Amino acid sequence: MVTVLKEKDLELVDKLFSSNSVEKTEYSLAVTARFSDEILGYCLFDLEPERIVIHKVEPIEDIMLADGILRSALHIAAERSIMNAFYSKAADEELFLKLGFIKEKAERRLDIDKLFGGCGCKRENG
Repeated sequence: MVTVLKEKDLELVDKLFSSNSVEKTEYSLAVTARFSDEILGYCLFDLEPERIVIHKVEPIEDIMLADGILRSALHIAAERSIMNAFYSKAADEELFLKLGFIKEKAERRLDIDKLFGGCGCKRENG
């Protein structure tokens, strides 16, 4: 079974931020998708007091897995009543377009309300 949860291994979180050249702050967190001990993907983000900022979602090739990983990170914010979601310059904007999560491109704002609907994945070749 695949699980997508907030990563508790702080050394792994440090390693993921570092290997992706994303600056880690006091607000930095990650969710990881795992099958047993194998990491299938992850999302790096900052959960600030008033907003969540997504920096990286991997893998970008598996649109369904990426959707689930992104939703898991946004869910963590929503559980804390943080409904302002953005993505950084380090993020893959094309992925958010494919997933239908972009609310305002100029502000790099994500539509966190889509968290409460079904997957808006636009499959290529299907």
